[in-house]
Amino acid sequence: MLADKLTPFINRYDELSRLLSSPDITSDIKKMTELSKEQSNLLPIVEKAKEYKSVIEQIAESKEMLSDPEMIDMAKEELKELEPQLPRIEEDIKVLLLPKDPNDDRNIIVELRAGAGGDEAAIFVGDLFDAYTRYADLRGWNIEILSTSPSDSGGFKEVTALIKGEQVYSRLKYEGGTHRVQRVPATESQGRVHTSAITVAVMPEVDDVEVIIEDKDLKIDVMRSSGCGGQSVNTTDSAVRITHLPSGLVVTNQDQKSQHKNREKAMKVLKARLYDLEMQAQQSENAAERAAQVGTGDRSGRIRTYNYPQNRMSDHRINLTLYRLNEIMNGGLLDEVVEPLITDNQAKIVEAAGL
Repeated sequence: MLADKLTPFINRYDELSRLLSSPDITSDIKKMTELSKEQSNLLPIVEKAKEYKSVIEQIAESKEMLSDPEMIDMAKEELKELEPQLPRIEEDIKVLLLPKDPNDDRNIIVELRAGAGGDEAAIFVGDLFDAYTRYADLRGWNIEILSTSPSDSGGFKEVTALIKGEQVYSRLKYEGGTHRVQRVPATESQGRVHTSAITVAVMPEVDDVEVIIEDKDLKIDVMRSSGCGGQSVNTTDSAVRITHLPSGLVVTNQDQKSQHKNREKAMKVLKARLYDLEMQAQQSENAAERAAQVGTGDRSGRIRTYNYPQNRMSDHRINLTLYRLNEIMNGGLLDEVVEPLITDNQAKIVEAAGL
């Protein structure tokens, strides 16, 4: 019975409440933080469990009232209101009982790269990054640009950024893949619609202890930064290129004037890429899990189309079409796409788990 599965969660939550009020724990900041986080993670399912048990108890009481002629009408009205609530609560509980993605609470490193389409693709890299920035602002997240490669015609050939905040990976992990844009470029005199594409990679940020890289596995080159001219161009050998020899991964950073800072940021990106490679390999070993997770599939696959003449955004993984492209992009309203992706992903995992 579902109610029996919920009892351990309630008991553990109550136990944590007692522990957190213990003098031994309140004097241990590290332990207190650890237990507080565990209790915070349990809170949603405990609240839903208590709601579920309350509704079951109220239904039982109302059914007992059916035997009383004077209360039968009231009991029927209460049952009419209470009984439809159970399936909804049960579905919510099934989702909460699903194994949590261990990366959901992490910050992310996101990389946007121009693909087919030349200048227009580079401009759209800038447009999509602006949309992510607006979305981050709405959610109270912080963005730190790690590296950029500006395009001569505007926009960026590539942008790499660190996004910090609550549940960042859980919401933006669905952005990885190929994004196609259809619109009339500003430079097109004939008014013809052009199609271009960019790729987005979303990687969890990792701690230094999670990915250990030995010095012998690195080839580090320093060089003079390149730029578009002006005072911002570095005149010292501060740009850094790091090659990870075992994997062949190459990361370059030249945005900072300090060689040390460029190296630090390049290493952060390299560790995220290595962690991501390992994560992808593990998912490949479990075909069912990979198929259920809409946000972690083949990055070469087209996931979304942005059609500006029709003001249309289409996510091809869940057959979602919204005729609010301008509002979503300009207002940072990406939740209109993210929420349906999360719901679809959860439904697939519930089905695969047989809940």
